[in-house]
Amino acid sequence: MPNDRGRVFREAWIAGVTKHYPGEPKAGYITPWDETPDWERDAATAVYDQVLAFITATNGATAKLTPEQKGRFVALCWIGQIFKHFPDPKPSYVADWDDLPEWQQATDIDIFERIEQDA
Repeated sequence: MPNDRGRVFREAWIAGVTKHYPGEPKAGYITPWDETPDWERDAATAVYDQVLAFITATNGATAKLTPEQKGRFVALCWIGQIFKHFPDPKPSYVADWDDLPEWQQATDIDIFERIEQDA
C-alpha cells in the first residue's frame, strides 16, 4: 500500500508527541492515521520519502549526522509540504528549527531515526 510510508511517519510522530509533549497534547497531534486528513497523509508520505532518499543517496552516512541535523532535515521537508498544500500558512506552521518547541524538535529527531531503521 503506497501510504504505508506515511503511516510509519505518522506513527513515529504520535510516538514522539506522546513521549516529548509536556502535558496533554492537542487531539490533532495524536489523531490516528485513518482519521488524518488527506493532505497530511500525502505530506507524511512525501517527507518519509525525502528522508529515505537522503539516507539512500548518502549510502547511510546520515548516521553520522547529529540528532539536531536529522531533526532539522525533517522539519525543513515538512515546511516544504506545508507551503505545497497551503498558499498562505500560519507562521507557526512554517517556523524555523530554532523557533520550534523542544518537544517538536525531539519528535522530528525521532522521526528521522525511525526512518533510518527502515533503511
